[in-house]
Amino acid sequence: MTYRIEIDKPAMKFLAKQPQPQRERLLRSIYALPHSGDIKPLSGTKGLYRLRVGSFRVIYTVIDDTLIVQVLAVGNRGDVYK
Repeated sequence: MTYRIEIDKPAMKFLAKQPQPQRERLLRSIYALPHSGDIKPLSGTKGLYRLRVGSFRVIYTVIDDTLIVQVLAVGNRGDVYK
């Protein structure tokens, strides 16, 4: 099964500001979702997961009915959870 990746505008804006090597590393990790990487469910919320990529975190949800991974936020550890 191939999932379609959708990246929300705030996450895309954060990615655009990153230097090219970091941006490529983050995008490679995002496009490998939903089943690879350092993934954990977020506590206190249902259906949200976090992906750890070095000191960055990617917050996303998986919609299995339509095979979509929706990236909600990308940011530095600590800042992304606010």
